[in-house]
Amino acid sequence: MELFRGTNHSPSYFSLSRAGVGQDVVDFCIPCNPYFPTPAMFAVLAVRLRDILTYYPSSADTITAELASLLGLQPQTMAMGNGSTELITWIDHLLVKESLAVPIPTFGRWTDQPMETGKRVDMFQLPEMDGFRLDPDAFVSFVRSRGSRVAVICNPNNPDGGLLPRHAVVAMMDALADLDLVVIDESFLEFADSEAYPSVVDEAVLRPNVIVLRSLGKNFGLHGVRFGYLVANPALAVQIRSRLPKWNLNSFAEVIVFMLKRYQPEYAQSLRMLSRDRQEMTAQLANLPGLTVYPSQGNFVFVKLPEGADGAQVRDRLLSEHGVLVRECGNKLGSSSQFMRLVVRSQPDVQRLLTGLSTVLYGTAWYAPQPSLDQQPSYALEQPSYALPQQPSYALEQPSYASYALPQQPSYALPQPVTELQMLLASAQQQQQQQQQQQQQPQPALYPATPLQTAQDTYGGYAAQQAMPAAYPQPQAQPMAELTPAAYTPAGQMPLYQSQQTTGAYARLQAMQQALQQAPQSLQAPQTPQPSAPQPAQPARPVQTAQQQPSGGGRMTVYAPDPAAVAGDMSMDDTLIYMPTVVTDSAPDPAPATPAAATPPAALPTMDSDEPTGGGTMRRYPRPAAYLQTDNGS
Repeated sequence: MELFRGTNHSPSYFSLSRAGVGQDVVDFCIPCNPYFPTPAMFAVLAVRLRDILTYYPSSADTITAELASLLGLQPQTMAMGNGSTELITWIDHLLVKESLAVPIPTFGRWTDQPMETGKRVDMFQLPEMDGFRLDPDAFVSFVRSRGSRVAVICNPNNPDGGLLPRHAVVAMMDALADLDLVVIDESFLEFADSEAYPSVVDEAVLRPNVIVLRSLGKNFGLHGVRFGYLVANPALAVQIRSRLPKWNLNSFAEVIVFMLKRYQPEYAQSLRMLSRDRQEMTAQLANLPGLTVYPSQGNFVFVKLPEGADGAQVRDRLLSEHGVLVRECGNKLGSSSQFMRLVVRSQPDVQRLLTGLSTVLYGTAWYAPQPSLDQQPSYALEQPSYALPQQPSYALEQPSYASYALPQQPSYALPQPVTELQMLLASAQQQQQQQQQQQQQPQPALYPATPLQTAQDTYGGYAAQQAMPAAYPQPQAQPMAELTPAAYTPAGQMPLYQSQQTTGAYARLQAMQQALQQAPQSLQAPQTPQPSAPQPAQPARPVQTAQQQPSGGGRMTVYAPDPAAVAGDMSMDDTLIYMPTVVTDSAPDPAPATPAAATPPAALPTMDSDEPTGGGTMRRYPRPAAYLQTDNGS
């Protein structure tokens, strides 16, 4: 109880750690993306940690310009802050003059911040009987009746996850066009999947009184970095941007923003996995007797406990007895202690939550049975919780190194989570066994082949894993922009195992030709019988030359390549120039024939390093012509 006193929010991870309860806690409290960043991104940050902590970041204008390029927006329509709460603070100080209307329950800073500065806060209660759904017409009527000068809505709303469709938000902005300011907080909109394009940022830049607020820490799983941004008409955005400190963004924020382009497929995949987790978790919670579950488009689920249950006691028992941290919403305006907000997590964590809730609420774990294999989709079974950092769950859903390194044992059947080190050791052992088997088998004839080009993978190593499943990308495979020069190997550099000397198959041919030319005369000229002495009948043997040797008695037929084909590059070590064919001495020699030219097989397919390796990209906003103009009017 002491951890939750004196704060309107839940205790931080560091507070829990100092109290000795943060080591084995599953976090259902902080709404974060558990599938992002990827291990490759964390590896880059680890390599660059010293530089990140030592040097100043670039100015906020530089970081904002990069983020604008990523989102397809103009930098003059944006302002980046040290978390969305910094932007909320500046909006209140600069643009909220006397009153603000907001539906409740909602994010606490939209009610607390204006009251701290003496503004009047008009609260519109969302109806519980309607699932906390916001009626836009009723809210507009409320704003008119109260005479509010600023209106704020969170879409999706926090904590219930209710979402207004895009057309309803645009209609509401039109109805409130005479207000000083309309704020649409889209901090959780990246998790919504009810429509293809629910954001209204393209409408905000065209209107003089609309601001759209977005968060980066929530959807990118990096609350500790503290960065967010707003989008507005340039004349409105500059009022906020000009007041922000020059270096209000830290070096971690800069490195992350400049890395995002390279990991868009992995980010899109994490959102799809979260959507499936939300649907499954909602259905499982709804099976608990007396528990009310409200529909959500965020990465959290709003629930009402059974009648008579006290949320604070349930929260404390879940933490102390089951190691599960939840958000009890008794301190949220418009809510009560009977409500909880539960962050979406993968199945292993959800089972722990269900077991804890069943035990605390009903005194038995009967209502939280373990799911059978035929009832659970494969993605849930193959994804350990993000609380196990040694094996991020999203990495096993893709056809990655794990599925190739351990083909004999599916990931859901593992009794213990497999670490990356174990996977790499298994992959190395498999490669060694394959090499030993190849050395024991007869070597096939060599043919000229195009070496497999090295893939310049800029999307987390996924394409390289598909072409070379036994290889797992290490931090040195990251692009040069993300790693120190000492850890980067240029894609065009020749691997160490390739020889650069001018010794190859063509040189071996020259040596064999010289040896044949120096052979005894009996191997170079036809034998003619003497007419003076009759000899017993012998089978005739064909005429031999240095270039045409019969393929009998273990001898070799030598095929010279086309001089024009090899004259251009005398250093090719993989060019075919001979084909040994062994025939036993008991078999008659075949008749001499003109050897056919060795036909090389088709070149091996190469990997296109410029193509992304995963489905989906980050949402880019359409750019109306009204705000695509540059400062000079072009």
